[in-house]
Amino acid sequence: MKLKQMLYGISTFIPGMDSLFHRGTGGAGSARYCYSVWLRHLVMAKKSGLNFHPKIVAELGPGDSLGIGIAALISGSEKYYAFDIVNHSNAQMNKRIFNELIALFENKTPIPDEDEFPDIKPSLLDYRFPEDVLDDGRMQHALEKSRVGSIEESIDGMNENESMIHFKVPWSDVCDQAKETVDLIYSQAVLEHVDDLRSAYRAMYSWLRPNGYISHQIDFRCHGTADEWNGHWRYSDFVWSLIRGKRKYLINREPHSRHLEIMLEEGFGIVCDHLYKLKSNIAKNELASRYKEIAEEDLITGGAFIQATKTANK
Repeated sequence: MKLKQMLYGISTFIPGMDSLFHRGTGGAGSARYCYSVWLRHLVMAKKSGLNFHPKIVAELGPGDSLGIGIAALISGSEKYYAFDIVNHSNAQMNKRIFNELIALFENKTPIPDEDEFPDIKPSLLDYRFPEDVLDDGRMQHALEKSRVGSIEESIDGMNENESMIHFKVPWSDVCDQAKETVDLIYSQAVLEHVDDLRSAYRAMYSWLRPNGYISHQIDFRCHGTADEWNGHWRYSDFVWSLIRGKRKYLINREPHSRHLEIMLEEGFGIVCDHLYKLKSNIAKNELASRYKEIAEEDLITGGAFIQATKTANK
């Protein structure tokens, strides 16, 4: 057991301790990271036969920067919703990333690969700039001076009527505003932190236009709470409550199969499900009681990239 994690969790029951030690999300602070993530979602959407030119995009849990959504706007999307439960965004960081992203797109920079970002998923077969997705005509229009200026103004004036960027906290309060307006909802290593997964997927279904889709990279590892990558499934609910403490979020400990189950029940049709498997050094009889019936495949699935469409028959 990670004693340090438990002690930290217990300390958060003392008023003010969680905010004292909080240091942001450690998220998308690099333009090259944001560029790599966004282009991977687009490339995979084309491979899955989906709309890889979404006009309106929404991101769950953007973290410290809005860089991935800004990359979406630079590549041609018209509006970006950033949905989070806590406002971590750094305006100065967003402006820096914006300027660096412009250069990356103008130069048609190859997608940064595993050598630079070994933890970014999904992996691709080809990391060249995806000209079959973002052709010359599209990029010429997307990078027009007036359009780029509008994106920059939107970074300074988020949530204004004419802004291309709308930041909403908490995201649970915006279901009606965004209802059936969004073409694509994506996240990168975020859904493992959402406590109420069913409400999250139900909200996503509500936000999407008919035939819209979701694109999520989900990390099922322990996030440093155990010595083994899947050791968080050893903890009883009581022990986990001590590790979690009063933190606003940690991880929900839900395995891959649970995400698929909820997606299907909430009306999504799975079109892409790439699993990233890891060796398990834990036997099923070592798991906490609530995980005793976990599927063998779940026990070795460290991550998954899932894309799913909003079906019309719910």
